[in-house]
Amino acid sequence: MNRCKGLVQYFNREGGYGFIVPVGQREPVFVKREDFDGDLRVLSEGQQVTFELELGCGRFEARHVQP
Repeated sequence: MNRCKGLVQYFNREGGYGFIVPVGQREPVFVKREDFDGDLRVLSEGQQVTFELELGCGRFEARHVQP
């Protein structure tokens, strides 16, 4: 599966979820802490990440997120 690049738009540290905007797109995709790879535990707004895009329950979600 191809990896995408994106910027973190929002991340709720307490809830462990947020949104990433893929480069060249306007619509954010959902991400949750369970889909982080390695030692990554939190995301910061504006942080650049790579991820795999998968269709979840009726929406696209970021999986295997890495800094």
